[in-house]
Amino acid sequence: MSRGNTRGNQSKGRKASKSQSKDGAKKTSFKKGTRKDGPLKDGPKKAYKGIPRPPKPEVTKEQQPKTKANVAGSHGAVRLNRFIANAGICSRREADKLILAGLVEVNGKAIQEMGYKVGPRDRVRFNGSEIRREAKVYYVLNKPKGFITTTNDPKARKTVMDLVAGTGSERIYPVGRLDRQTTGVLLFTNDGDFAKRLTHPSHGARKIYDVSLDKNLDLAHFHAIQEGIELSDGEIKVDDIGFIDGKDRKHVGLVIHSGRNRIVRRIFEHLGYNVVKLDRTVFAGITKKNLRRGQWRKLNEKEVNTLMMH
Repeated sequence: MSRGNTRGNQSKGRKASKSQSKDGAKKTSFKKGTRKDGPLKDGPKKAYKGIPRPPKPEVTKEQQPKTKANVAGSHGAVRLNRFIANAGICSRREADKLILAGLVEVNGKAIQEMGYKVGPRDRVRFNGSEIRREAKVYYVLNKPKGFITTTNDPKARKTVMDLVAGTGSERIYPVGRLDRQTTGVLLFTNDGDFAKRLTHPSHGARKIYDVSLDKNLDLAHFHAIQEGIELSDGEIKVDDIGFIDGKDRKHVGLVIHSGRNRIVRRIFEHLGYNVVKLDRTVFAGITKKNLRRGQWRKLNEKEVNTLMMH
């Protein structure tokens, strides 16, 4: 991209400062922030000699607190509904219904308690068959046009799940959404915590889009997007915007953290433009390099570890 180009990945914790370019467009530069931790104010506590400690009160067996076998917070323990969902049986909400119906057993005993936790050594059965946790898996798809980002469509339209049917036996689902006509990077996993972290507004995974418009983007609108515009559901600010090198001003690169529905299309529609083509090239550092439309691949360990840091 030329002036105002979309940047590469910027590390977290950097402070942005703005400088003025020749045409008045504001550039964003970053200065690494620092943090200083002061010394501990409190030193080690002194033990005073010569003062005897009072004896500990005796506690009878009857007075001792009773400890349940199922202890919340035990090492490696997870909620039963989550265990069932991680095994690929169904969603957590559906698992709650199975538990209430008495269809789930732990160590030979039917469990109907919401919030019950199971540990690594517990044996869980559903309808008489033992179930185990699935291994966590992570995939990237280069989504083509015409596919809906959902696990199930009542109208029987084509979904992205049709494209990843050959990934394996794990029950995976998409991380976030791309609308029907948007192409590009879409992640899949069976790791609910991972998916929640990447899509939650407080984490804000960084996304880069190539946008093709029906007409040249006016410089006044370019600067308006830089500064932030007010939509029906509140103000939206992009991280960066720039024109694509070697192309006319109908082609724009956009960097954004927001996960609001159809947010890129809505930004330009608000200013009177139609988005002819929208392609997500990067999501949280993952690209679609070497993937043709409709192709997927499994993420490697390094990529997964990078994503876990978001």
